Amino acid sequence: MQIGVTITDLSGKILYVNPAEANMHGWTTEQLIGKSASIFAPSGERRPMTADQIREMRSWQREVTNVRRDGTTLPVSLLSDVVRDEDGEPVAMVTTSEDITVRVTAEKQLRDSEERYALAARGAQDGLWDWDLTDDTLYLSPRWKEMLGYQDGEIGSTSDEWFGRVHADDRDALDTEIRNHLEGYASQLSSEHRIRRRNGEYCWVSCRGLVVTDAAGKPARMAGSMSDITERKGAEQRLFHDAFHDALTGLANRALFANLLKRSIGHAKRSKLRRYAVLFIDLDRFKVLNDSLGHSYGDRLLVALGGRLEACLRPGDTVARMGGDEFIILLDDIIEASDATRVADRVKHALEAPFTLGEHEVFASASIGIALGSANYEEPDDVIRDADLAMYRAKSRGKGRYEMFDKEMHLNAVALLQLETDLRRAMDRGELRIYYQPIVMIETKTISCFEALVRWEHPTRGLLSPGVFIPLAEETGIIVPLGRWVLEHACRQIVEWQEKFSSEPPLTVSVNVSPKEISQPDFVDNVLETLKTVGLRPDSLKLEVTEGVLMESAETNVAVLRRLADAGIRVLIDDFGTGYSSLSYLHRFSVNTLKIDRSFVDALAGADENVEIIRTIITLARALGMTVIAEGVETEDQHRRLMALECEEVQGFLFSKAVDARAAEELLVQSRSRPTK
Repeated sequence: MQIGVTITDLSGKILYVNPAEANMHGWTTEQLIGKSASIFAPSGERRPMTADQIREMRSWQREVTNVRRDGTTLPVSLLSDVVRDEDGEPVAMVTTSEDITVRVTAEKQLRDSEERYALAARGAQDGLWDWDLTDDTLYLSPRWKEMLGYQDGEIGSTSDEWFGRVHADDRDALDTEIRNHLEGYASQLSSEHRIRRRNGEYCWVSCRGLVVTDAAGKPARMAGSMSDITERKGAEQRLFHDAFHDALTGLANRALFANLLKRSIGHAKRSKLRRYAVLFIDLDRFKVLNDSLGHSYGDRLLVALGGRLEACLRPGDTVARMGGDEFIILLDDIIEASDATRVADRVKHALEAPFTLGEHEVFASASIGIALGSANYEEPDDVIRDADLAMYRAKSRGKGRYEMFDKEMHLNAVALLQLETDLRRAMDRGELRIYYQPIVMIETKTISCFEALVRWEHPTRGLLSPGVFIPLAEETGIIVPLGRWVLEHACRQIVEWQEKFSSEPPLTVSVNVSPKEISQPDFVDNVLETLKTVGLRPDSLKLEVTEGVLMESAETNVAVLRRLADAGIRVLIDDFGTGYSSLSYLHRFSVNTLKIDRSFVDALAGADENVEIIRTIITLARALGMTVIAEGVETEDQHRRLMALECEEVQGFLFSKAVDARAAEELLVQSRSRPTK
């Protein structure tokens, strides 16, 4: 468009500006976003309206002088429309601007010369009109009539030929503009209104005019032009819709939702009877659908889901797409919390039926967080944040459910954020410690290996176990540098102990590897570089992974484990029997050892089938050329039973808990001095 278009919020901050507007004033669109619209006004001339003034306005047009970036000025015609929500509350302003330098010059010339006016009338693209106020006759140029679909002789010369065709909803505003100009309150007539064409349809026109006074100074005539702006109006509507709606689903977007929520917050502050709620909805396992069927099917599901969510709402409620597979609902003017939970139940019920996506039929569930609005909230982002926290609580408790926000969630989130901040600094501050738990040969109780386990000596919370901070490290990606740190320090320590306590085979170290670490493209290279740097033989290192790590990206991980095996590094499957326990994958991966989960060891004192499970695992491992380690051995009875089952190595509190390096070295001394059978 050649017409400039600017969308601002109620404070005047620019939300959107089109290239024509930016070029007209010597800026780029990127430079203008976020600035105040007062940047276009000469210094000291901007007079922003109050919220109450805006609420009383619908649209207003004026011609002003704007300033370009280089300081030069230009005359522009501005039309501002107040955009309102369903309750009639203003949420934004759309302003169109047109450089009228040529027209201003032409109008001056027209005022100076009637002859020039006549010549311009014959050649103008706009329709021209001349209204004699003394006898209420109206001259309409052929072009004026042509824009409405009439021939020159088909329209008369009374003022009703114009005003009688104006849309009923626009007539009062046009009359007010004319009166303001005649009475001197406006320097010119400027109006945008709808007018009926010959075929009965309405088009939008922009009308401009100036009054001409007689010798006594009384208005005698008014003359001006009319332009067809139907296309521009349609473009403005599309721009507004696109600025505040999601392109995929057609639902409100975050910006519009925030405006509506801001209104609800204001209502709640003004009246204790006005309550509202926000439901934050996140699809469960949406990534699986995208990865398996493709993004086009994922988009279809999102569109279908948006339709189902809308069907769950009352008139006046709003559903918006926040992005990805996240949706959010605003329930305005509710009475009690049960109103929100009933909607959450309706959403859950709506998702029970399958979605038909082309030739595929899929099922979906969602985790829902609910935040009840109150007068304590100040900003929309605060309510959305709390609903989001409640949604994550629902997801962590089993998905396909909803949770109500409470203050404890916020306190936990703040504490978690502080913990993340502290963790990022922990390595630099030397707060991390490595503890070592021995793995012993079952018959001799001689230490053959140490499992390296990280601990955090927090400056205020004391010694923290991995369960407190490792999940956070996984989620934030800190686990990658943390894992490298543990690997390097554990390998250095084992080199030192190998030199002090020589044995055959040499003492080894076992280090846990997370999914995030093994998915790094340089993971194997970093491991090999670490071994080379510290001088540890590859066969002295064991890497522990869970079954889930192997299965998550099976093809990629096959190649990773093969490279590790080719280098001489051994791989252990940790917690075997609690995950996939699939025999089909074991022969594909270069695995050396299975670690029997402690839950099976704990059950050894129970029914015979518990013993048979361990016997089966040991038999399976032997058949595949693997060794077995039993975790969680705490009693002599468990030790004896595992020995009878011919398990090679054991680990647990019966021998030692995880201890620091100094205590681990003492265990080595005791182990080497213990007589063997």
